[in-house]
Amino acid sequence: MTYRRAVIPALVGGLLITLLLWWAGASAQALQLRGSTSVFDVDSVNELRRWLMPWSYDSSAALPSDGSLDAGTGTGGDTRYASLYSTAMQIRFVAVFAFFLAGALLLLRRIPPTRGRTPGTLLALWAWGPVSATLAVTVSAPWLIASRGRGSYRVLPQLAGVIASSGPVPVFAGLFTALLTVLVARVSAKGAEPLPRRDVPARAARLAASVGTAVVALSLVILSYQSVAAWIQTSFSGAGLLSEPGDLLRQWLLLGAWAGPSTAPLGHWLLYRAADGLLLAVVWWSLRLLPGLLTRTTAPAMAVGAVCATVLGLLASQVLHMAIDDTASVWGPVHVFSALGGGVPAALTFGVTAGLAAFATLRLAGDRDPLPSSVVPA
Repeated sequence: MTYRRAVIPALVGGLLITLLLWWAGASAQALQLRGSTSVFDVDSVNELRRWLMPWSYDSSAALPSDGSLDAGTGTGGDTRYASLYSTAMQIRFVAVFAFFLAGALLLLRRIPPTRGRTPGTLLALWAWGPVSATLAVTVSAPWLIASRGRGSYRVLPQLAGVIASSGPVPVFAGLFTALLTVLVARVSAKGAEPLPRRDVPARAARLAASVGTAVVALSLVILSYQSVAAWIQTSFSGAGLLSEPGDLLRQWLLLGAWAGPSTAPLGHWLLYRAADGLLLAVVWWSLRLLPGLLTRTTAPAMAVGAVCATVLGLLASQVLHMAIDDTASVWGPVHVFSALGGGVPAALTFGVTAGLAAFATLRLAGDRDPLPSSVVPA
């Protein structure tokens, strides 16, 4: 699909996800109404507020990243910092639109929804929604931290908390956005010359997928292990503004956190490790199919595709965790979805690395034809 045909669905998707997130943030005020606890229990209302606050323009009702009210700061009602908070939210929504537009253009260009590629396009665009939200939250974080009136205090832990605050809302918004974007893209693709799927050597594709999955496993299996994760988070000391990078590194390097079976019954431990295995299986299978779905295998396309594959694996593992989680009866049904969309910064870091490693492996393994060569039955 040419950029001229891809720009219309990409614009539609960018506008839709921005409007959906804005609407979600505007809906946060409804949870402050007196009758809200008669519809949801108190724990569910607090959880929903935590989901919606990162997208709310209401600075007087917004919550810090730790979920506690902070009177005397920009998010606790001090009007001195209200303009900084408004600026942060303006940057956040503009950045969501820009990041989703850029990623959707590349994905629609390289994975057009034709010739059996439609499911892959849909899943890739869905995964790109939380990534765009995370990048937008990261870009706007300095203004949001400054609006609290204590921007120089523990700035890196504050930054880590803001980055992790996007929550499950972009996952749901991304799903609706992907559906409409693919629908518009299919209409835009009518009349265009169909692009056949590439015939990628099976050995090269499997080897590239294995190398990329090994990169993701480095975060999931090694860095996320409790003792290693603790070392990453606590091994920095000293004084000064940049003396506490542990929290920030944890966000961008760890896809999870787990310990050995000594801390839990073996059966329970193995059940939770099955979610990690599911993540790696989704990543491997996605990377195995990705070169054949692409109209041209390039480094940017492989990097963005690997990021989407890692996010999809992360969502699959989180859904499995939801199925085996038994805290809904204690914290309310909304709490079941609280972990959805977490770990996206680390998925972005290792997804890009995995995509570039897979691209280099493809080239070294002999897949050097960048253009479609033969048609593979869908």
